[in-house]
Amino acid sequence: MSMIQRVVVPAVTSAVVAGALVLGLPARLKPAAQAQGQAPAAAAPLTPTLPPASGEVVPSLSPGALTEDERNTMAVFRTAAPSTVFVTQKRVVVDYLSGASEETPAGSGTGFVWDDQGHIVTNFHVVQGAQVLEVMLQDQQTFEAKVVGVEPRKDIAVLKIDAPASALRAIKLPPAGPATSVEVGQKAIAIGNPFGLDHTLTRGTISALGRKVQGIGGVTIRDMIQTDAAINPGNSGGPLLDSAGQLIGMNTMIFSRSGSSAGIGFAVPASTIARIVPQIIRTGRAEQVGLGIEIDPGQRLERRANLAGVIVLGVTPGSPAEKAGLVGVRQTRRGIALGDVIVGVADRKVESYDDLYNALDGRKPGEKVAINLRRGEQVVTVTTELIGLP
Repeated sequence: MSMIQRVVVPAVTSAVVAGALVLGLPARLKPAAQAQGQAPAAAAPLTPTLPPASGEVVPSLSPGALTEDERNTMAVFRTAAPSTVFVTQKRVVVDYLSGASEETPAGSGTGFVWDDQGHIVTNFHVVQGAQVLEVMLQDQQTFEAKVVGVEPRKDIAVLKIDAPASALRAIKLPPAGPATSVEVGQKAIAIGNPFGLDHTLTRGTISALGRKVQGIGGVTIRDMIQTDAAINPGNSGGPLLDSAGQLIGMNTMIFSRSGSSAGIGFAVPASTIARIVPQIIRTGRAEQVGLGIEIDPGQRLERRANLAGVIVLGVTPGSPAEKAGLVGVRQTRRGIALGDVIVGVADRKVESYDDLYNALDGRKPGEKVAINLRRGEQVVTVTTELIGLP
């Protein structure tokens, strides 16, 4: 997906003889009169022809003249900039010769204020492996941050700072419902801290929707938003906004060979953030449902057997999967005998653990779902109830 194709555009040569406009004319080509041995005729002076005066006076633009689009962009920045924060990761470096230790910056990114309780949302990869985290608000106030919880599979992290409510302005979330759906072509504004330059604004459009991009958590992040708004290192975790100043998504990654913006950036959609963040605030982790079976996310057995799908290694006693009759792997005298292989969930095809995770993602405990199984030479469908995983 990241391969860049070089397109060579051939030179365009054209000539408009009647208008004496020549583009790409060879230098040795002479006018016809000279080619016949005739002396060149004196060129008539060119006199520009102006349109007749209409008497209408065109007013000059005032120094402060702004277009409606410019005024909108400025209004969005004034609204959202106080909600955007600078996240710095620090590590303790110890000088073993002197015995002294000090904190040094180890990376930085962006985040945004979720509520007046001090919760900050950013990317998981911004805080991964951090020893010390600091959050700086727009007014330059700096607070130490603690990690509330993370969801690596969505590249989401929630932090907490002890800041007064008066210093916090929560990001503006879109109301739930189809009326707030994002569309290709609409305006997109990114605010972040690229290369450590805090509260930098870039703008562009929504280039595409429903992108599937490999995330840091080992599975693909689906339904991502693609934008051509410039996103650079340091923008990760920052808000992507619409023209109403509402959150569209969280800027997460780019496709680039240079490491800088190439006009292809991706954001985790606001709908995913609005679902995951409250779960992390409430329980410290994202909720995940399962079937009550044992599987291997690394799919070592599937690769060895060259199988598409997810092998059921075992079934938890008393689980809905056991009640539905799912069969796990068995040990026989001849070796391992396969039981059921999951090849579909409802109407979605399952060829890998990634497919299974995303097919169950967003569903709730207690929900019943049809599971398509390859059992021997047959494909059977069973209905089972989902359970919350610990």
